Amino acid sequence: MRIQILGVGCSKCEKLAQNAETAAQESSMDFTLEKIGDMAGILEFDVLQTPALVVDGRVCCSGTVPTVDDIKKILLESK
Repeated sequence: MRIQILGVGCSKCEKLAQNAETAAQESSMDFTLEKIGDMAGILEFDVLQTPALVVDGRVCCSGTVPTVDDIKKILLESK
């Protein structure tokens, strides 16, 4: 599973990355975590607000920081 965090490195972006990593680890999933911080890369996903969570190329949320449990649900639905 490929998890991408879109954002310029603010505290919300870092928190989303931490929550996503924790959720994937606690769900015992094989994953790679990538942070995309350049505007060109972010705009490729047509995202208007950051931070954003992308799972396997699909934008799952943007402009919010979901909890670890919320991200677990997103990851399980994306399997």
